[in-house]
Amino acid sequence: MSENANTIQTLNDLLADEHLMTLAEVGEQFSVPRTKIGDYLNLHKLVAVKQGASRLIPAALVRDLDSPSKFVAGAITVLADGGYTDEEILLYLFTPDETLPGRPIDALHGHGAREVIRRAQSMAL
Repeated sequence: MSENANTIQTLNDLLADEHLMTLAEVGEQFSVPRTKIGDYLNLHKLVAVKQGASRLIPAALVRDLDSPSKFVAGAITVLADGGYTDEEILLYLFTPDETLPGRPIDALHGHGAREVIRRAQSMAL
């Protein structure tokens, strides 16, 4: 199995229990057109996983918000600007890290947000 195939399998394992939302569902939650969600993806304010021809956004990225979280968007942007692929960004955000504790995505919605972004900045150098 290639490195990319291993990454995708690991990502699929990490996201197996996650609720994945279509771009239209996220657009409805944010009260914006689906195309605006595509813009968020292109600007690295959100990130999606590909399943077949579809791009799906893990619900943990958007929680019950009405727009992208500045901390989630900040971490994604920093990692993307540092050369990380969407798959690598999702791996980082959803891999449990006992030093946080928990997963970076959960810390981004709580008191650990600045630490996650600081770590993302050091990873992206």
